[in-house]
Amino acid sequence: MITIKEISKQLGLSTTTVSNVIHGKIKEVSPETIEKVRRYLEEVEYVPNISARNLAQNQSKIIGLVLKTRQDRYMDLLEDPFVSEMLVGIEKEVRRAGYYMMLYMSDDIAEIIGHAATWNVDGLILYCMLDDDGSRVSEKVHKPIVCIDTYSKNEDQSFVNIGLDDENGAYEAVRYLISCGHRRIAFLSDNKEGVDLMRFRGYRRALKEAGIEYSDRSFWMLRTEKDEVERSLERICRRIGRHTAVLCASDLFAVMFMSRLHDHHIRVPEEISVMGFDDNLYGRLFRPALTTVHQDPERKGMLAAQVLIGMLQGKEPHSRQILLETELVVRDSVRKL
Repeated sequence: MITIKEISKQLGLSTTTVSNVIHGKIKEVSPETIEKVRRYLEEVEYVPNISARNLAQNQSKIIGLVLKTRQDRYMDLLEDPFVSEMLVGIEKEVRRAGYYMMLYMSDDIAEIIGHAATWNVDGLILYCMLDDDGSRVSEKVHKPIVCIDTYSKNEDQSFVNIGLDDENGAYEAVRYLISCGHRRIAFLSDNKEGVDLMRFRGYRRALKEAGIEYSDRSFWMLRTEKDEVERSLERICRRIGRHTAVLCASDLFAVMFMSRLHDHHIRVPEEISVMGFDDNLYGRLFRPALTTVHQDPERKGMLAAQVLIGMLQGKEPHSRQILLETELVVRDSVRKL
């Protein structure tokens, strides 16, 4: 690779002038010189040595993005429209700011910490950290960190979290179902952790406020392992009983459930009403179109990147806990009794 020193020698210019043209610092360079340098760079197909430039500036210009998965949903994570839309938002903002993104996935927090502590990145974005995961990473990786959808046991100030008002979103969803006359309402999820736990709490709060007694029979656990998901959906279909509505923890789960109901000739919403959470592409395309709780994952990803890049530029975030609002979206999968 030809160097700036060699280029300056060939053109009879100073290395400073050539470097300024290459890096766009052309305020004090004549148009003729700029054209001369650029024409020569095209002739020799010059490629800047980004690593050397970043090393000189004591930065890598790389943002590390870590997705914490579960063993039973390792590949499914990237198939989820919410995650893919979030990644689009992060990548857009990272690229716009002149940075690069490095993606890493693991279900082992110790493995994540071990790798992240050795990376030459300027900062980290962490997704789906549970309990004290975010705190453990920040203790070992002494770089700016922004988490997405992280619920810690304690109020941790070592990182910024970009989240959603999950509990209130689910609360408003169940209130809507109750306003439509439903009182036997189930909750479908594959866990009671993090985001889904907060949505379950919102579901329970709305029931309690309406004087509806909760029963564990109304929590429908979906097993998402590849060899279990079909059998799990079959079991849930047999548990419907007298339930007239169900709030699903995500649109993905809602569409999976409605598809299986269709196979059993159980009509939505005539025989059971179904609500989702997220407002993703699956729910909008499915018929009947899904009534759901809207959030904007692309905006969430962009905001996480913006906050992190601001921190790298010395800007203190206005809050360590930034919660975005939700919005109820009424379509065709819920009927009034």
